[in-house]
Amino acid sequence: MQTINENAFGKVMLADLGNGLEQLIIEHKAFNARVSLYGGQVLAWQPEGEEEVFWLSETSLFEQGKAIRGGIPLCWPWFGPYKDGGNHGFARQVNWQFELGEITEEHCELTLIWEGENQHPLWPYRAKVEQKLVFGKTFYQALKVSNSSDKPFEFNGALHSYFNVSSPENVTVPALNNVPFYCKLNDADNQQDSLTNIVGPLDRVYKTGAAMEIVDSGLARTIALDVERVSNWVLWNPGKETAENMADVHAGGEDEYICLEAANTEWISVAPGSEYSFSQHIAVR
Repeated sequence: MQTINENAFGKVMLADLGNGLEQLIIEHKAFNARVSLYGGQVLAWQPEGEEEVFWLSETSLFEQGKAIRGGIPLCWPWFGPYKDGGNHGFARQVNWQFELGEITEEHCELTLIWEGENQHPLWPYRAKVEQKLVFGKTFYQALKVSNSSDKPFEFNGALHSYFNVSSPENVTVPALNNVPFYCKLNDADNQQDSLTNIVGPLDRVYKTGAAMEIVDSGLARTIALDVERVSNWVLWNPGKETAENMADVHAGGEDEYICLEAANTEWISVAPGSEYSFSQHIAVR
């Protein structure tokens, strides 16, 4: 383990994640956090005096070419299946570079960068993606996509957050009640209902970019989410039967998390030399 930066408030260390992959470990007076450089993926964030905010599977695979199950995987440059290109794009399966910002009494700032071209046959463009992370008592995450090609490209994507909860049975997301959604399980559009819990199987794309609250009666806490330039929320929990067939979800894991994902599921066009950013801000109370 190598210390990258340290002061009176905290320190950032570079450490092994397994199978040649690396992670950043941040120890700070206000929080603890971990970030995988593989996938540019937040793995953990725990503000002082709080339960861990994100969920990470005990059987998650830390291997090149495999997605990490938990934290905040990046679904980019596409969300869900796209032609024959697999699920959720390639951003969560490439290595990212990092730049450290300041460590202050309140927070630690970090920038993760992926830059390349011809990364995938279905997405041959030249692009740069910068992910800004600010950890403190609250958490801020922004994704800026820059087009350095000589022609426009399209992308969609999501910040695929796995939230640690006491049980989906104890959780509600009131702001989603009676909001139109597309149900991926039965391919039904413009559905509406009111959820009294988030027990799976659920896989829905809600047609709103409003602020959300995850209300967890079991942990007696609310996780508040504010977003910018986000059009959808994706709500997902696989349920027991599906999870039992997922090798990278540990036994009973589906009863420990819900996914509420800040997403843009429609294609966004970015002109040459232009950029598009979207973000989320998370607070616990």
